[in-house]
Amino acid sequence: QVQLVESGGGSVQTGGSLRLSCAASGRTFNNYVMGWFRQAPGKEREFVAAIFWNSGRTYYADSVQGRFTISRDNAKNTVFLQLNTLQPEDAAVYYCASRYGRYSRQYSEYHSWGQGTQVTVSS
Repeated sequence: QVQLVESGGGSVQTGGSLRLSCAASGRTFNNYVMGWFRQAPGKEREFVAAIFWNSGRTYYADSVQGRFTISRDNAKNTVFLQLNTLQPEDAAVYYCASRYGRYSRQYSEYHSWGQGTQVTVSS
């Protein structure tokens, strides 16, 4: 079983930055994909970014490309999401998730989820 715990959310002004962390435990993550998703009120859960644990290859939603960076620290079993140049439309609950094997942008294909961390962006 995979346990994921997010932290680092908060409230920032438009243009500000946050660094989200996802601490993973329960096993090794070789051959796993780690993803970040977000969900705003009344909206479907949306893909943000993903990273292959073993290779470090990354993927981003077009809406965050160039502003957000996903990374990992293998020794600490932690995945990060650096959020820069935050905009009001970025406000959401951010979740980290994992799945085995193939890369996916669909939240329904991820099997382990954290509890979420709130990101609020004010003008």
